[in-house]
Amino acid sequence: MDLAHVTVRQSARARLFTEEEREVSVAATLRYTSADPLAVHLDFPPEAALQGEPVTWTFGRALLEEGLNGPAGGGDVHIWPCGPERTVVEFHSPMGLALLQFDTAALRRFLLRSHAVVAPGSEDLTSAVDRGLEALLGKF
Repeated sequence: MDLAHVTVRQSARARLFTEEEREVSVAATLRYTSADPLAVHLDFPPEAALQGEPVTWTFGRALLEEGLNGPAGGGDVHIWPCGPERTVVEFHSPMGLALLQFDTAALRRFLLRSHAVVAPGSEDLTSAVDRGLEALLGKF
């Protein structure tokens, strides 16, 4: 099996807390690919986004793991436990702030599935750096 093309997808429901202090249930998909072993992707469908277009947030797999155990993150993504059963994921963008609450067990299941594809610490950092530079500078 060629691990360069293994992708793990898992549906997840989240509670989005709005500025009006309402809770809205939203669908999301957690995604991990061995082609980008340091990152996790959180995909939201058009109906969950402000501009009616699908939205993907990408952040470090290590950040998600750290945030399940205590406050973690900086910049655009912050993650922290909210009691033993919930985890809060907070996204900052120029358009505003999104505060979501996920079932912690679902996030842990997703991480375990991603670890089965690429164990933590065994990520191929050379190709990850090459992809990052290519994204910033174009093909070189």
